[in-house]
Amino acid sequence: MKKFRTYRLVAFTALMLFSYSNAHAQHSVAGHTSAQKFGRGLAGMTCGFLEIPGNIVKETHAKGAVGFPIGLATGLGMTVTRELVGVYEFITAPFPMPSGFRPILTPEYPWDYFE
Repeated sequence: MKKFRTYRLVAFTALMLFSYSNAHAQHSVAGHTSAQKFGRGLAGMTCGFLEIPGNIVKETHAKGAVGFPIGLATGLGMTVTRELVGVYEFITAPFPMPSGFRPILTPEYPWDYFE
């Protein structure tokens, strides 16, 4: 019985998100929609751990071998940040906060470090 209620809540939330994004997509700035914000939130909650290797790569490219410990420390801190922002974006996906559904963190997705 509890599973059914959970599935019903997930289905309702998905329906609400995607119907809202279709109705208001033309009002978004820079092409961001509520569906993209929902996806960013989901990616942040599930793949936040990619901040560690991503920041190691970023700092090593910028500072050489000294960048490894700096990237490791930054990545550990950003993992927590990415997870919390992911929860925020997931929950507030139907609402254009910040305006135009713009991403809060850069890079937009945790795997964008590796492009």
